[in-house]
Amino acid sequence: MTTPWGEQVLTRFPEDPRDRLRAWDASDEYLLGHLAEREVPLTGTVVAVGDRWGALVTALAAHRPVQITDSHLTREATRLNLERAGVEPGTVRLLTTQDPPPDRVDVLLVRVPKSLGLLEDQLLRLAPALHEDTVVVGAGMVKEIHTSTLRLFERIVGPTRTSLAVKKARLIFATPDPALRRPVSPWPLTYRLPDDVGPLLSGRTVVNHAGVFCADRLDVGTRFFLRHLPSAGGGARRVVDLGCGNGVVGTAMALADPGAEVLFTDESFQAAASAEATYKANGATGQAEFRVGDGLTGVPDGSVDLVLNNPPFHSHQATTDATAWRMFTGARRVLRPGGELWVVGNRHLGHHVKLKRLFGDCELVAGDSRFVVLRAVRA
Repeated sequence: MTTPWGEQVLTRFPEDPRDRLRAWDASDEYLLGHLAEREVPLTGTVVAVGDRWGALVTALAAHRPVQITDSHLTREATRLNLERAGVEPGTVRLLTTQDPPPDRVDVLLVRVPKSLGLLEDQLLRLAPALHEDTVVVGAGMVKEIHTSTLRLFERIVGPTRTSLAVKKARLIFATPDPALRRPVSPWPLTYRLPDDVGPLLSGRTVVNHAGVFCADRLDVGTRFFLRHLPSAGGGARRVVDLGCGNGVVGTAMALADPGAEVLFTDESFQAAASAEATYKANGATGQAEFRVGDGLTGVPDGSVDLVLNNPPFHSHQATTDATAWRMFTGARRVLRPGGELWVVGNRHLGHHVKLKRLFGDCELVAGDSRFVVLRAVRA
């Protein structure tokens, strides 16, 4: 990526030479170009929120910026991109969306996320640190910026306008208004499960931090999965809720099988926090671990009895099956002989083809016009 501060060699994480998706897009270039062209003073505390693969903070490393991200993969990509650029460790401060934000922000750069709720949550968390001279610039592709996006900036930061579109990217300019009466944050959201998910979960509590998929309701895929989960093992076993989201699937297994040890893992810091809150809200008493990481990295080979998975098929705005492949491959590695991987997914994604290649076979447990639940056994 060519920037006013030089050329940067950037990759996503985990790095895959077959991956054709870049670690930056036109909105990153537009934002960096604007900062240089308008000679925006990058002094004081510069904060980049939602910097997807570290493109912004790598380019601006000389100004010692702070990155705030919900993504473990983004944080690892940023570390590698900074190292590749020769930036000394500690020059860029890496925070998660669960960490306390800086007390004062002088320049706020916002890559507009896919989730409007996550944008709302982060703007509300950062708003007290803004002052009347803070420069606030948002960036995103035109398809990512909607009227609701601009209204959020208006409601939480102050008067907002947009730029002309360049290469299908657009900038957002917001002027902090110290007199603005900001709304109280609604996050995290809490709701009760419906009656059609079975007697064990009926009326149970779900807690969702901002940015977690289907934050205000139970998504239809998970609802279908909950109706067809494997029966309790009746003894000590290790279960993984892989890509746990709000943790409702792993919590269901923990309630059904109190002797089980359940690992909740997700690459989202918001998701891991949601899973832990959901688990505790329902009084589960077994052994549980909540981990943010790259899939099953760090889980020992042959140490797991059951993996439950609802794999995503998007990476930001791009459709890809790379994450599902890595999840399935990781599950096969960590399962004991006879251990099982249970997967729910949209019927059209054809997960059964991947599972048959990895496990030799798979079984259709349940299906309807939209979803299937598949079971694969480690030989």
